[in-house]
Amino acid sequence: MQTQELIDALQDPPPSELNFDLPNPEDEALSEVDFQQQVDNFWKICDRFDLQTDIWRGRILRIVRDREKKGGEGRGMGFLNWLKEKEITKSQAYNLIQLANSADTLVAEGALEAESINRFSKRAFIETAKADPEIQRLLGESAQNGERITYREVRQLCDQMTAMGSDLLPVEVKIKAQEGSLSPHYLAPLVKELEKLPIEHLEPIQKEMASKPDIDTVKFMTTEARSLGRYLDAAAQVQTIRKTSVDMAMALEEALRLDCLSTAADLVKQASQLEQTAAKLYTTWKRLGSLADRLYVDTGASNPHLRSLLSCLETLTNEVIEVELDDTGQRTLRLKILPEEAPF
Repeated sequence: MQTQELIDALQDPPPSELNFDLPNPEDEALSEVDFQQQVDNFWKICDRFDLQTDIWRGRILRIVRDREKKGGEGRGMGFLNWLKEKEITKSQAYNLIQLANSADTLVAEGALEAESINRFSKRAFIETAKADPEIQRLLGESAQNGERITYREVRQLCDQMTAMGSDLLPVEVKIKAQEGSLSPHYLAPLVKELEKLPIEHLEPIQKEMASKPDIDTVKFMTTEARSLGRYLDAAAQVQTIRKTSVDMAMALEEALRLDCLSTAADLVKQASQLEQTAAKLYTTWKRLGSLADRLYVDTGASNPHLRSLLSCLETLTNEVIEVELDDTGQRTLRLKILPEEAPF
């Protein structure tokens, strides 16, 4: 559309396809099936219009950003000011730019025809842009054949490709999936969890699934694989464990035997988070003390309010940190930071 045509279009009333004649919710003569069909059709049009609008917004934002990069001054401030005027956050802008990039890439690579984008719902298109090339090709062919592509259909195809294309699932499970008694909806999360595990931990899970290839086993094994992954990942990060002679492999075997792997995984995960929190607390405490010392040097008796501020914060800058845990002041947390050992 040329510039003048666009200006004329903006001055005209909204397109007729968006001037919906919505059904009367109190019309008793209108069957529930017809009512749902009408509102669903209107919703699909809004969804398609929303997708096209966001793609073009992304393209507009992209050229504004690129022009600023090439000739603008102020290190991108022109682009940020433009976003501020349009009441768009930086994260929203880059999400729209990514959407436009995805649309242009899919069209350029031949996965989609430009006119086929209209047949995707917004969520379906975003999910398609993240999918593997083979999935993009299949969905592109469906769209070109005039089929409407919804988010649910994209997820079903992605789950099916993930499950049936994986070498981690036993043959018995794949046979059940092909027969339709095991939905890829349940198998895809399992495959994703199995992909995170070392080879030596896969065999017991695969044997269990092969012996009883049903939905309950798949769900249970997904939970077990997720807990196992959390356990192994967190155990490698906890410094307290690495400094000891604890046999984490044997601890894992015992947790599996006692059916408490999830609890053990959460224990190790919380230990990892506590160590990270303690390290962050220490660096923040050091920074706070440094700022307090600098402000103390820069002030004097003639600045009583600043000095009062420093005195007030001594409960946080001293070696013993005190923090009230509730508004009543009856529960106070005290943490003592020991002085650093002097180097030899």
